[in-house]
Amino acid sequence: MLTRRDFIKTVAATAAVSTLTQPLSLVQAASKVIKPPHLKPGSVVGIVSPASATFVHEEFDIVQDAVRALGLVPQLAPHVLDQYGYLAGKDGDRANDINQLFADPKVAAILPIRGGWGCSRILPYLDYQVIQNNPKIIVGFSDITALLVAIHAKTGLVTFHGPNGLTSWRTQQTESFRRVLFTGEKVIFKNDKDADDNDRLMQVKYRIRTINPGKVRGKLIGGNLSVFSTLVGSPYLPDLKGAILFLEEVEENIYRIDRFLTHLKLAGVLKQIDGFIFGQCPGCTPGSDYGSLTLEQVLSDHIKPLNIPAWHGATIGHMENILTFPIGSQVEINANSGTITMLESAVSSEQNN
Repeated sequence: MLTRRDFIKTVAATAAVSTLTQPLSLVQAASKVIKPPHLKPGSVVGIVSPASATFVHEEFDIVQDAVRALGLVPQLAPHVLDQYGYLAGKDGDRANDINQLFADPKVAAILPIRGGWGCSRILPYLDYQVIQNNPKIIVGFSDITALLVAIHAKTGLVTFHGPNGLTSWRTQQTESFRRVLFTGEKVIFKNDKDADDNDRLMQVKYRIRTINPGKVRGKLIGGNLSVFSTLVGSPYLPDLKGAILFLEEVEENIYRIDRFLTHLKLAGVLKQIDGFIFGQCPGCTPGSDYGSLTLEQVLSDHIKPLNIPAWHGATIGHMENILTFPIGSQVEINANSGTITMLESAVSSEQNN
């Protein structure tokens, strides 16, 4: 499977393509939070491939089955089956699929099949005015971070760090998805025990480590660390003043985690935020690197001096189950207990036609 690290150097060049000034109305709208209408049984879900290609056709059937099992109606985007090397079609076509689904009044939500690599390439081709005028749910994780963060930055629309189509859709994941996107609940997120820990005297997996104690409220922003860091210096990074930043990663050497966080620090991103959460990082170990720092040391070096509530080990990221978090919505975090409390519903009570 292709990893984003092989292509990450192309992102800065791609972001530079978009230098046109946005309409004043769009700039003004981006400063206001827009909530998409909630899902209901029978809502139409547009299935897209905004990043890596899907080469096994059975996987399209699996995603559609998952959508139907949620009580929703799948609608494949026109270019969802395309392939262009490792990408799911040409950049303009992948972007047009997003634009068309937002413009389609029948569609209530947009669900990517997978991440991989490619979302940053299509950001200059999205019609943010259409997205602003037709708010709807868009959800995903990993490389989809670029879409979620950029759309919120340009339009003010609340987006959702949550499942891609080809994730597990086990009970916990499905319940989180329903509570946030169907019923619009103000959910409290906290690490659950792993099943293996039920027979132990102590918790071993999914422990939290407090970096700085305390509580704070703010707008929740974040996603995959390597993807998020490449948006710095582009028009697609939201205003982070007073925000709570959450980040996660997978299978990266510790020095690369250090590099990404150093980039955020040098760019002035970290000094803007009021709270910090680091999620799961499977495969992020020193390995055989002689004299490597640990992940805990790197996080302490960069985050502890900020003197803001912060912890790491949240069950967010590349793992079973993918919980659904709102990007751009107000939350309260407690770094002592490792909880994220939604202070408002992330969806509106309006319904799509």
